[in-house]
Amino acid sequence: MQSNKTINDNDVRNIVLSYLMHNCFKETAETFISCTGMKQPADYPVDIDKRKPIYNFALEGNALKAIELTNQLAPELLQENKDLHFDLLSLHFVELVRKMKCTEALLFAQNELTAFGKQDRYVDKLEDCMALLAYEEPEKSPMFYLLSMDYRQSVADSLNRAILAHANLPSYTSMERLIQQTTVVRQWLNQELGKDGPPLFSLPAFLKN
Repeated sequence: MQSNKTINDNDVRNIVLSYLMHNCFKETAETFISCTGMKQPADYPVDIDKRKPIYNFALEGNALKAIELTNQLAPELLQENKDLHFDLLSLHFVELVRKMKCTEALLFAQNELTAFGKQDRYVDKLEDCMALLAYEEPEKSPMFYLLSMDYRQSVADSLNRAILAHANLPSYTSMERLIQQTTVVRQWLNQELGKDGPPLFSLPAFLKN
C-alpha cells in the first residue's frame, strides 16, 4: 500500500541551502535565503568564509596554500588524516610537473613524499606520480588522470568534507544523503520484487524525467 505525502516546502529549501552552503556558494546562498525568506544560520557566513578559500586553493591546484590554511583552521586534521595529506602533497607534485619544473618536483618528492612510500597503500599512487617525470608530455601519459580537473575536484571535495567533519558538521549534503538512500531502497526493492519492482535508481534518468 502506498501513501501519498505532501513534500514540505521548507524541507526542500533546507536541502537546497544545505547543498549551497556545503559547496561554499556564499553569494548564491545569500540570494536564496533572501528570496525565500528563510532564516540565515547564525554560524554559516563564518563557516563558509573559512572553508571557501581552502576549497578554492585546492581546486586551483595550489595545494601548499590549502595545507597552510587548513593547518590554521584545524591543526590536527592533516596529522590525523594521512590519506588526505598525501593527496594534497601529491597534488602539489603534479602541479610542478604540469609547469615542467621537474627538478623542483623531484626534490619535493624526496623531501615530502618518500616517507609515504614505506606504507603499502601509498605505493601505487606514488609510482604513478613519479612516472609522470618520464614523459615529455605527461598529459598524454597513462597517468594523465592526475593532471585532470577531475582529480583536483576530488581532492578539493575530500578536503572540504574532512574540514566539515572535523567541525562536527555533516560531511555530505542532505541531497547526497537522499540520493544514497534512494539508491539503496530501489536496489533492495528491485532484488526483492524482481520484474514487479521499480527499476534501479539512475540520477541521469531521473533528471531527464
